[in-house]
Amino acid sequence: MRIALTHNLRLSDLEEEAEFDTQETVNALAGAIERLGHRLERFEVSGPASRTVARLEAYSPDLIFNTAEGRRGRFREAFYPALFDELGFPYTGSDAYALAVTLDKQLTKLILAKHGIRTPGWQYVEKLSELTAENLRFPVIVKPNFEGSSKGITQDSIAETLDEVRAKVTQALAKYPAGVLVEEYIGGKDLTVPFLAAVDNDYDGVLSPVEYVIDPAATVGRKYPIYDYELKTKHHSAVRVRAPANISAKTAEDVRKMAQTIFQVLDCRDLGRIDFRLSDAGVPYFLEINALPSLEPGAGIYASAELDGLHLDGVINSIIQSAAKRYKIKDSARRQGKPARKTGPLRVGFTYNVKRVKPTVDASEDSEAEYDSPATLQAIREAIASWGHEVVDLEANQELPSVLASTPLDVVFNIAEGFKGRNRESQVPAMLELLDIPYTGSDPATLSIALDKALAKKIVRQAGIHTPNFQLMLTGKERLNKDFTFPLMVKPVAEGSSKGVVSKSVCHSEAELREVVKEIASKYKQPALVEEYIGGREFTVGLLGERRPRVLPPMEIVFLDKEEKNPVYSFQHKLDWTDRIRYDAPAKLEPALLERLRAAARGSFMALGCRDVARIDFRMDDKGRLYFIECNPLPGLTPGWSDLVLIAQGAGMDYRTLIGEIMAPAIRRYKEREARRAADEQPPAKVLLEKNAQEKGGLEDKPANGHHAVSSALGGEPRTDPKIS
Repeated sequence: MRIALTHNLRLSDLEEEAEFDTQETVNALAGAIERLGHRLERFEVSGPASRTVARLEAYSPDLIFNTAEGRRGRFREAFYPALFDELGFPYTGSDAYALAVTLDKQLTKLILAKHGIRTPGWQYVEKLSELTAENLRFPVIVKPNFEGSSKGITQDSIAETLDEVRAKVTQALAKYPAGVLVEEYIGGKDLTVPFLAAVDNDYDGVLSPVEYVIDPAATVGRKYPIYDYELKTKHHSAVRVRAPANISAKTAEDVRKMAQTIFQVLDCRDLGRIDFRLSDAGVPYFLEINALPSLEPGAGIYASAELDGLHLDGVINSIIQSAAKRYKIKDSARRQGKPARKTGPLRVGFTYNVKRVKPTVDASEDSEAEYDSPATLQAIREAIASWGHEVVDLEANQELPSVLASTPLDVVFNIAEGFKGRNRESQVPAMLELLDIPYTGSDPATLSIALDKALAKKIVRQAGIHTPNFQLMLTGKERLNKDFTFPLMVKPVAEGSSKGVVSKSVCHSEAELREVVKEIASKYKQPALVEEYIGGREFTVGLLGERRPRVLPPMEIVFLDKEEKNPVYSFQHKLDWTDRIRYDAPAKLEPALLERLRAAARGSFMALGCRDVARIDFRMDDKGRLYFIECNPLPGLTPGWSDLVLIAQGAGMDYRTLIGEIMAPAIRRYKEREARRAADEQPPAKVLLEKNAQEKGGLEDKPANGHHAVSSALGGEPRTDPKIS
């Protein structure tokens, strides 16, 4: 299977990361999964959820092995399972409901009390005024209601008088305002009872109780022998797991039966762990349940599983098999009544134009400047293939239409620039839409509009975003807009990769301008765009996504030649930028300006109807006003060189992840198309009812054949739907 390992990586010793997995734990889990013969991809999910979604859609796993705890809030453990459910991906462990309930200690106790489960007396407190403690027996322990891993539990958590309780509750609420639990302290042994649903035993997967044994040397000066946060994090070597627990067979059986009831009542799946306190009188009390237990090496679940002959790999395999059985992964045609969706490797067509003529630095030769080098194409191929997909090369030449029509493809990763004309970038996407093949990037309309810089500026200006004033010139003889003031910028209206943008593109007189316009019209066979030169800082912003695009941290192009009066990000700069410009990624911006730039980029993206990916250029004048310069919805992807790649690197995103995020929405559209097709293939409900009635002999007028039955139900002539390949 293709498995995604979702986790939060612990990067510090801060308490807020106490429940996260260490690199050692992640490596151990990954190693076990790979040794079991599965293909694995690691997903650290602490960043934006949109990035996790995009990466999961790109990888398209058969199963998610989930250990992610979430970062904040009372429902943090439930967040990722809820997200997986929404995306339709199977995952290990309990669902969002069970995780939300079990993280709430007080709610768990209320539910279990109705099923006769013995727990210490308690009181839940959200405000100090609610504290009565009149029915509690001292001493009591004060602990956060919505935390695990012994967070907030220390020797100072135990109170012996009402005044001490008030003081400790006040202190705890200041740190954990969601609520605290005041619970009777039960002296005795700490037991933990693990659960592996796939283990076939008399207790429905509940394993033998194990015992936490604390080194006496570590308890010197401690009044209460509790497994607190300090022991769990700083002195964990002083605690060992005894398996089986040193308790009588009768007590072990009672505890396992109690745990069996708890796991069933709370609907825990695949794995779990329950903590009990065995009193000095030998009476077991339920303390709490962890439906997302630690799987770090040495955890109690492994010690207990070894008693059943399961070592680390066996434990991980049992979790995977339990989830696979629940989701019926082998029966991929239907999952819990949902439409079919393809997981695993896809056939990804790769449409491109290969650069065979190398551009010259003086721009005398730039005919294939927008095309991609063989090295860039190979990097993209490898990045797509690294997500487990099959890559099918499709060079965008005159043979492409017939090749597309005869090649089975799931999706297409498109970077093709097209052949000629201001609609050239839309040519390949238009063919793909004709053939109903999902593809990456914007649709033909957006690609055509964005390539025409004048048309793009009109649309962006209507959205309330500043653009420099401009006009088009076809010959250089047209009357110049009387509102213009020099310097003015002149460039081809429908070219990318800074083609036609050179040092002399900034004109300081009308004579210079008309000469440059003539050169552009002659060389590029298209009008020249004349626009006001904005002489301030230059930024470029990358965006990823669809309706609500993710705006990456902007990059600033810093011009290093201070003697250059009117610098421009030219064709020469892009070919040889050493010592001439510097890329600050991310740009050094004060928060207010950063937010304005992000808003302008997002507004431009949405106004132009961009999709999946785009890079948008801005200039800022001396008054701090931001001006839209142009949008590139088909940006370059050369590793370590293209602007979007540098922007992504500045945002902490490697090249492989960038390609995956661009690809992810197209894969999602592919799956939506497949779901629609599957739904269209289902016969109408009326037909099914008539068919069932016929099989039971309930219809008097039995039609002669199936075609007649369909035409009768639909009220029309018989038809045969053509097969869509």
